[in-house]
Amino acid sequence: MSARTHLRSRGPSSTATGGTEDWNGPAVLCLAVQVTSHEGPPRRVSASREIAASPERIFELIAEPANQPRWDGNDNLSEAAAGQRVRSKGDVFQMRLTSGGTRDNHVVDFAEGRRIAWKPSEPGQAPPGHLWAWELEPLGSSRTLVTHTYDWTELVDEKRFARARATTADKLEASLARLAAIAEAPDGQVAPKPTP
Repeated sequence: MSARTHLRSRGPSSTATGGTEDWNGPAVLCLAVQVTSHEGPPRRVSASREIAASPERIFELIAEPANQPRWDGNDNLSEAAAGQRVRSKGDVFQMRLTSGGTRDNHVVDFAEGRRIAWKPSEPGQAPPGHLWAWELEPLGSSRTLVTHTYDWTELVDEKRFARARATTADKLEASLARLAAIAEAPDGQVAPKPTP
């Protein structure tokens, strides 16, 4: 069985490259699109992957913050308290980072089993303008196209630009690969984190 991965960045102009990689068994077809603009690197980056699991199973791994450090391809998330399961737009959940800091995550889009997006901020502060988003498209009863997006088009805090630039499509792809390994594992088994 093969899984397909599509990587894309959106913007005013683009070039495309392709290749294949192996993630713990099945071949993964990659399509990367690098967007350039007069302002520097792309500010919206996305990666998509077909995962052999239902949208409900995958969404639960995303919408329950305590699960997020298990699949984080940036290795930035340390832990979140249980019981913060996102249920609607306007919810806020807290996440401890590997650096020791804590972030409030303000949910700005939510459709159960289909879409979720949040803007992180320091506790008690307004979000500085970057956003993490997930979209799930059912492809049948046990296959789902999952798209993960990092968007920093509204980020104004220049101290955060270097970190934002470092969040590239390959980091999003790593999150998708880890998420797939967990979602596709038989019930009751914990899948190890794949190594890129």
